[in-house]
Amino acid sequence: MGIPIRRRSVHERRRPFDLRRTTFGFALIALILAGGGMALRAAWRSAGRHPVAAVLVIALLLVAALLVLRRRRRARRIAETVTDAAYGIVDAGIAELDAADAARAEQRPEPSEPPVAAHPVDYAELDPYAFEEAVAALCRRDGCADAEVVGGAGDLGADVVATTPDGRRLVVQCKRYGPENRAGSQDLQRFGGTCYAVHEADIALVVSTGGFTEPALDYAEQCAILCYGPEELAAWSEGGAPPPWVAAEEPAAGLSAP
Repeated sequence: MGIPIRRRSVHERRRPFDLRRTTFGFALIALILAGGGMALRAAWRSAGRHPVAAVLVIALLLVAALLVLRRRRRARRIAETVTDAAYGIVDAGIAELDAADAARAEQRPEPSEPPVAAHPVDYAELDPYAFEEAVAALCRRDGCADAEVVGGAGDLGADVVATTPDGRRLVVQCKRYGPENRAGSQDLQRFGGTCYAVHEADIALVVSTGGFTEPALDYAEQCAILCYGPEELAAWSEGGAPPPWVAAEEPAAGLSAP
């Protein structure tokens, strides 16, 4: 005599495990439990003030429990329906969040590089931060892939740091000055005190849109600091001169006319 095997209905088949659905389901259950706990706590507090009402509430809860026990199958179906509805709400919410994230990603503008050498650039017209970004972009264009702006409060003189294609550490200070304001010896001395000892530079470079004073150039020559004024910067930017780390290997390179 064969033993009849009860097949599971479509509703009783196990759903595939979904971490997001399960997480949100537990969160929803936690909210329901928290709300029920708060309601019970409020009822308990009010029981002392209104005992008759408390007795009626308890009686109603007992009757509801008995009805649930007598109708377990129906209660199970109701629970499944509520659970499916809750999961549907959760899935809809996740879908809306994903759609919003995708829309923001599409609308987010791509970062733009500062202008570099396609046409002559008037670096003196840039604000100081844009000037630092433009110098970093020049370094990246000529092979310093990791060039980045690090200038700011407490930078100790380093505005741009990079690694040259042959592995040397380049430290740059950017002086966005007007044509009547040249970088002086004090500027070079402050940079000279940190570029090698603090920033461990193999190549130290100062770029000034206003040029340099004679005492500044003398100090730079003594400390092996490259000085790029407006002419050297324009030649580097427009491709008429090699990058500073290449020019540093040439005799008397990097010294700007006052």
